[in-house]
Amino acid sequence: MEPHGCRECPSREGSSLPGERASSDLGQALSQILHHLSGLDSRRGKARNAALQDLSALIEATEGDELFGGSGTSLRGMPEMLGQVAKALEKYAAPPKEQGGGSDAHSEVAEKAAAVGLLFLKLLRKVGAAENSLVCPARKACLRLLAGPIYIFAVSHSLEQAWTSPRSQDVAGQVLALLLQVTECASVAGFLHGENEDEKGRFTLIMGLLKPDLNKETWKNNPATKHVFSWTLQQVTRPWLNQHLERILPPSLLISDDYQTENKILGVHCLHHIVLNVAVLLCLLDLFPVLEKGLHWKGDAARPTTHCDEVLQLILTHMEPEHRLLLRRTYARNLPAFVKRLGILTVRHLKRLQRVIIGYLEVYDGPEEEARLKILETLKLLMQYTWPRVSCRLVVLLKALLKLLCDVARDPSLTPEPIKSALLEEATDCLILLDHCSQGRVKGLLAKILQSCEDSKVVTCLRKVQQASEGAPGDGT
Repeated sequence: MEPHGCRECPSREGSSLPGERASSDLGQALSQILHHLSGLDSRRGKARNAALQDLSALIEATEGDELFGGSGTSLRGMPEMLGQVAKALEKYAAPPKEQGGGSDAHSEVAEKAAAVGLLFLKLLRKVGAAENSLVCPARKACLRLLAGPIYIFAVSHSLEQAWTSPRSQDVAGQVLALLLQVTECASVAGFLHGENEDEKGRFTLIMGLLKPDLNKETWKNNPATKHVFSWTLQQVTRPWLNQHLERILPPSLLISDDYQTENKILGVHCLHHIVLNVAVLLCLLDLFPVLEKGLHWKGDAARPTTHCDEVLQLILTHMEPEHRLLLRRTYARNLPAFVKRLGILTVRHLKRLQRVIIGYLEVYDGPEEEARLKILETLKLLMQYTWPRVSCRLVVLLKALLKLLCDVARDPSLTPEPIKSALLEEATDCLILLDHCSQGRVKGLLAKILQSCEDSKVVTCLRKVQQASEGAPGDGT
């Protein structure tokens, strides 16, 4: 095939304009190349090399107005054809399903990726050169369809993986850099979520292209897909990630639930990023019933763990060692909702919740005390749902609450008085609940403390506990 010949075909008088003839021939040439790339012979060396060489020559020999369909053809035809070619190239360079193959298979993938990357560079340079031409509308349409496949290719091969080589990584890195330049984006994050409020960004597009390869049956067919998903997810933070929760949560849970440790870790990183950057983390709780609609407890065995259990466990795992106040507040802010959703099943997480609660109550959280207030709210809910298990933790919880009362009452900082009052009131409510759960044992222990306590604020709180306990039943219900 002579790809450049499509530009030199003479036009017949009275039939069509020269530009329309050239564009028609160009479309046929691209169609043939697409057939070779995506057909059954795409893995054969001769057909593969011929198709890539033809496409390279075609891109070099074709002017921008013809390449983007701006010479009398419809604006849809040529951009769509180029978009299909870009998808075929990305699939062609993708690594095969992991089957324990040796380095030879990986070397072949790296060679393909380097060749495809050079083609993408040529194509993007043509797009960039046409920025100020008369085919600007067609150029924009073409860029919209090229951006997604080219981005997925670039991320698949620019990261160090078993199927990449220094050469393929370098070429893929150049492709990503040129893609950002052509799309006028200063960063990958801007490319994904938009450089300004008026720009929509391409995150939805990328997730849509990845979706067919991220379900239970297909996600291991291409080992690069999970890494592209994870890396892309990490680039988008709050507030832009909120609207994409339904797209990013199922794949993250799927990857984290795999038996392979590598995949578990990758999935946990994705979930951790979601937890930190979805401001309305409570949306997760609305999605869980949909995700878990196939789970039914039959009553003759232990209840199966749910996605809610898994996410709460993940949150607690990161909460316990966390020392940064901003993250502690983020975690604590969403903890009560998870306890409410699990209800009595929160007992599964009781040991770790106890450690987190005690640890967070000990740390001053700044003037607003958001973390400690949310932790006290969590403790109240926990005692209400799991009260039969609370009495054996009486001493530990009582010490933590009394220490909090003393610390707040004697706090010399600039914490506003309304905040201090709220902390004292919440801690007092927790003591009242603790007394109910322990059949009145708290009341007896506080009697001795009242005799020696000299702080008026603490004494007031403890007397409220005793007064509330006198008229309440001691059955813990």
